[in-house]
Amino acid sequence: MTFSRTAALSMSVSMLAGLAHAETLNVQTSFNAGDFSTKYITEEWLPKIEEMTEGRVSIVLTPNGSVVPARDTPEAVAAGALDGDFTSVNYFSGQEPAFALLGDLISGYDTPEQMIGFCQEGPGEEMMQKAADAITGGEVKVVACGPYSREALVAREPIRTFEDLEGKKIRSPEGLAAAVFQAAGASPVAIPFSEVFGAIEKGIVDAADASAYVNNDATGLHDVAPYPLYPGIHSMPAMQFTVNREVWDELEPQDQEALRTWWYDAMRAMAAETTKLDRELAERDDQKDDIEVIDWAQEDRDQLREVARKEWENYAQKSELAQEALAAHLAYMTEIGLFKE
Repeated sequence: MTFSRTAALSMSVSMLAGLAHAETLNVQTSFNAGDFSTKYITEEWLPKIEEMTEGRVSIVLTPNGSVVPARDTPEAVAAGALDGDFTSVNYFSGQEPAFALLGDLISGYDTPEQMIGFCQEGPGEEMMQKAADAITGGEVKVVACGPYSREALVAREPIRTFEDLEGKKIRSPEGLAAAVFQAAGASPVAIPFSEVFGAIEKGIVDAADASAYVNNDATGLHDVAPYPLYPGIHSMPAMQFTVNREVWDELEPQDQEALRTWWYDAMRAMAAETTKLDRELAERDDQKDDIEVIDWAQEDRDQLREVARKEWENYAQKSELAQEALAAHLAYMTEIGLFKE
């Protein structure tokens, strides 16, 4: 009897110790509340991390700006105000130019899976860690990185080939994207995202860097821009998943590996789901008389990539780390056949 009580007490203490070491990570994302991305990760993937770590780690995902503005998440994670972030790294390019090249290599990769490979199997994670260290002093651990969608390009008149970009007025964010469009012969116009619909409707611009096909469909952009380019030719914004260094070091090694595996599995699944939704909508619209979905030939995509490369190289001169990031991209892209030796 005494032995049974002792054994039971020992088991209880062991269980309590396990519970005491359970970690709930408060992670802010750059997704908005109600976005497809937020709903998909929350419903489909947050429960899986608890399963993978046998309850030792869970994640509470909060929407864009819930604790700090998206551009400030690295400092918030470093200071412990957030346990981690799940954020588009384009927000940080003002602090370190390398983030612009790591966050969206305009007209670079053809698919999200290629750039996820750059992070997971190639030098991407290491480069993202160097960029994070440059602005946080080593207090942030980059767990994983990569995109989940390729944005479409909405247009009010056909842009069927690389040559058709000549003279087109295209709404574009300032910076690398604008430089690439300009080098390709277009005229980039800086217009806030909220004004894209009206600018296209009134003919202020001929086309616009807007969002993924599914989002452009939801906001009615195809009503005024009936020549969408899909898959897109330009933007594929990358996310990062980071954890406060002190919090990370307290996790068991198997849980650290589980977090990394979980994130890449989630991003690949979300990329597949987003592509599926985009493709279904594009195929539906292509059957309509009033919409023509344009898919550039590979030679036109390759031509734009070559033009874009010169602009990447110009932009990379902004910092030594940006030059290193571009060299890492080019080596990996050559390895997977996007550039010739």
